[in-house]
Amino acid sequence: MKKQDEIVSFLKTYGFVFPNSEIYGGLANAWDYGPLGVLLKNNIKALWWKEFVTKVPNAIGLDSAIISNSTVWKASGHLANFADPLVDCKHCHERFRADKLIEEYKPDSNVTENSPKEILEGILNSIKCPTCGAINWTPIRKFNLMFKTFQGVVEDDKTTLFLRPETCQSIFVDFMHAVRTSRQKLPFSICQIGKAFRNEITPGNFIFRTREFEQMEIEHFCTPDTSMNEFEIWLKKIEHFLFDVIGLNKENIKFKEIPKDELAHYSKRTVDTQYNFPQGFSELWGLAHRGTHDLSAHTATSGKELYIQDPQTQKKIVPEVVEPSVGCERLFYAICCDKFDTEEIKNKDGTEIREVFHLPYALAPYKVAIIPLTKQQNEMATKLYQELVDANISATYDLSSGSIGKKYRRQDANGTPYCITIDFDTAGTNNVTVRERDSMKQTIWKFDTIIDNFIKLERAQKINISHEGK
Repeated sequence: MKKQDEIVSFLKTYGFVFPNSEIYGGLANAWDYGPLGVLLKNNIKALWWKEFVTKVPNAIGLDSAIISNSTVWKASGHLANFADPLVDCKHCHERFRADKLIEEYKPDSNVTENSPKEILEGILNSIKCPTCGAINWTPIRKFNLMFKTFQGVVEDDKTTLFLRPETCQSIFVDFMHAVRTSRQKLPFSICQIGKAFRNEITPGNFIFRTREFEQMEIEHFCTPDTSMNEFEIWLKKIEHFLFDVIGLNKENIKFKEIPKDELAHYSKRTVDTQYNFPQGFSELWGLAHRGTHDLSAHTATSGKELYIQDPQTQKKIVPEVVEPSVGCERLFYAICCDKFDTEEIKNKDGTEIREVFHLPYALAPYKVAIIPLTKQQNEMATKLYQELVDANISATYDLSSGSIGKKYRRQDANGTPYCITIDFDTAGTNNVTVRERDSMKQTIWKFDTIIDNFIKLERAQKINISHEGK
């Protein structure tokens, strides 16, 4: 596993992630996604949507507003309960999240932000302040994480609104609209990708924990007697996506069952999928059994019945909910940690270090890089580029100066699976050189077979270039 500084430097150097507003000194823990980063991020979202919405007959989508009526957050309990345990060092006045402090310095304690205050304070009495070394903590107090804003020109309680801290509440609020318009029957899922905002006390670890982030979230509605079985099905789906679809290393993943006494107040069961980030194993993907908590709360507050027909009894019921939720940025970071590598390779001048981003074909920002060796071949390169784009195959072409070896290295770091070199004699022979990123193997293809071969590759997401396209 690479260190965080190595990964951050790599992603900045090659245009994946930049510090936000850096020319003005930056903004703590705010990041922008560069030319390659935005393509990778979009590919992650597209692949998630394909696997969990497009391929699933009983799944539908939603795209809701970031700002909602404030009563939504009163009904959901966020105004009263969405808070982190905050503690200050009385000696140096530094501020920390109590559960994260314990998690770092007493990892065997297995506490969460939902652990009782008395337990957290008891463990803190044995932890030194990371800043000054004193053991002199204030009592724990709760800090609400929602960002507050105002509607209109007058700033008072009547115009107070909040940026949403999670995307799921709009799914519950829009539940009856979704059921009526899509004619859904249990079980079914409503899925959404969208921005959420949390005024975190201690953001950090690069893009692992930020105040602005993007959630990819599913609310799966089912009957009470099938909900625990549906939970197990979703656990398998998450495992399949991580291991079989995007190919994360199984040694870097573990599944943590949250003890009953540490569950959120609404949860019947929660399993956190954890990834071995540079800071250690931390939550990547959450799976929670939310019961009927949310729909019941919104029914009680709004006075509007939120229900659906039980397919067996034909009676009105409030369905139970299983919620798989993953942050796009955390999945992005896990993929970067897993797939970025440096390799020592031999060449005619000795050895060199190759930076390579072993991205799966479906996630690579560019599937193909076209490299003409001279300016005279630019016309062929442009023609090929246009044909690939017309076939919906993401491509780029490299007209920069430098040796072909340096261009290959750049595309290796970009994560591009294939490079097509238009050689000096391509116009006469109709031959091009196709070079594969991971094996660095080079094969001769016919120029006029390229599009058909890559269309096959788009369909299969795999190809043996030693046998195809000759």
